Amino acid sequence: MPPSFHWDKLAEIAIYQQHENNPNDLGYRKFLDRMKQPMLQQLALLNKPKDKIKGLDFGCGPGPTLSLMFEEAGICCTNYDLYFANHPTKLQEQYDFIVSTEVFEHLAQPAAVISQLVSCLKPQGVLGIMTQRPTSLVAFQTWRYLVDPTHISFFSEVCFNWLAKHWQLEQVYLSKDVILLRRIAN
Repeated sequence: MPPSFHWDKLAEIAIYQQHENNPNDLGYRKFLDRMKQPMLQQLALLNKPKDKIKGLDFGCGPGPTLSLMFEEAGICCTNYDLYFANHPTKLQEQYDFIVSTEVFEHLAQPAAVISQLVSCLKPQGVLGIMTQRPTSLVAFQTWRYLVDPTHISFFSEVCFNWLAKHWQLEQVYLSKDVILLRRIAN
């Protein structure tokens, strides 16, 4: 960002509140299912009873829905959001999985956040990130994601490969906009 750039926190919150994240919206649930289904498949590999699995929805937004969807599947998932569910103690706990949907493009310091989230993962825990990724420089230049002024960090598949190696994570799932990374047991 140019040195003169100043982002107003209230303006950012106002943009987020325009998102229609309603737990009763079937279209929104279908969208979030792109994270939930592959995560459920990975959680099954933990060989733990569902009621013993603990998760975190990091960046749940003003209408937490993904945590509710996991709860409906019998899995405990709590919410954290800087603006809408700011409970810092949640970031000091350990989780079997952490999901973060459409959050990473908003992060000013993604490395610090990834480091913090990885430290919250139990060994063999899974970090799920949903964010769109441009497939080429040409695609990036015409990408609709660039129109949103709150989108300030962008990731490619190569970037996620580097992040996985750097934080000792194993990529266990990759789709158009979802990546699941398992923490390698230490």
